[in-house]
Amino acid sequence: MAVLAGSVLAACGSGSGSGGDGNTGGGGSTENAKVAFLMPDLASTRYELQDKPLFEAKMKQLCPSCEVIYQNADSDAAKQQQQANSALAQGVKAIVIDPVDSAAAATIVKTAQSQQVPVIAYDRPIPATPADHYISFDNEKIGAMIAQSLVDHLKKENAEGGILQVNGSPTDAAAGLIKKGIHSAVDPSGFKLLAEYDTPDWQPEKAQTWVSGQITQFKDQIVGVVAANDGTGGGSIAAFKAAGTKVPPITGNDAEIAAAQRIVSGDQYNTISKPIKIVAEAAADTAYQFMQGKKPAGKDTLYNTPSQLFVPTVVTKENIKEVLFDSQIMKAADVCTGEYAKGCTELGIK
Repeated sequence: MAVLAGSVLAACGSGSGSGGDGNTGGGGSTENAKVAFLMPDLASTRYELQDKPLFEAKMKQLCPSCEVIYQNADSDAAKQQQQANSALAQGVKAIVIDPVDSAAAATIVKTAQSQQVPVIAYDRPIPATPADHYISFDNEKIGAMIAQSLVDHLKKENAEGGILQVNGSPTDAAAGLIKKGIHSAVDPSGFKLLAEYDTPDWQPEKAQTWVSGQITQFKDQIVGVVAANDGTGGGSIAAFKAAGTKVPPITGNDAEIAAAQRIVSGDQYNTISKPIKIVAEAAADTAYQFMQGKKPAGKDTLYNTPSQLFVPTVVTKENIKEVLFDSQIMKAADVCTGEYAKGCTELGIK
């Protein structure tokens, strides 16, 4: 993982080729410069606990005098628009944004670019109006990987029945890519797709409510659930437990601590490890290049936007020790608490 992170940063810092639409670029001195880091919601714990501190730390390393203006929109697109406007009024030289609503964020891109402020789309793309850069793990591949992992497991277990699909927010373009990836694995799998749901704002409670209704309707026909992230996966698990029925294999994505605990205990089948350090530091490096007047080239192109798309790792009980703990992405002290200590011991996590 250290090698991967190193190569990512080397790629980010190498060269200043063309990127974006050519109309924006900070330029000039970066002494005491400001950069906005605008995150979308509090439903996923990663933004406050990982993305923010990692981005800030890397910016501090690159530019000790630079100031990071951090805001979280708490799932409110209008609030995020106000936060972007405020950041522009404060004279930021670049905006890094994970949009609440990918369509609505097009206005933020247009406004920023009209003021010669480059925009880096982070984690979620902005399809309607190309940002100057896009940095994320490959979301379509994430959907395909978690779903294929589940399908392979169900076939190995000779399961008979159907699958529920719990997607992410309908206003999130990244959720749409994950959804597309899930279908690429589920549709030809031979397992019937019983029903699917686009979860408003990625809210676990809404996923739980929907899954509860499907349990009432389909009962023991449900042999697996493909949930698009750990929050909706946790909500799905809660629905089965509340119904007093056996929890089938359920997927996730983001490798949150709670998800690691559920995998250790056997409640959740898989998650996706996409070390936030990689994308947060890549975003900081890219933003700093723009602030210097450079235009970093993307290795990929998505929605007409120069992009850096990193490939994640599926995590199950079989490899959780190696992927999350031996790599020091997580600490046993944070995961192996209380009721999870026994499971950690059985897996050799210490």
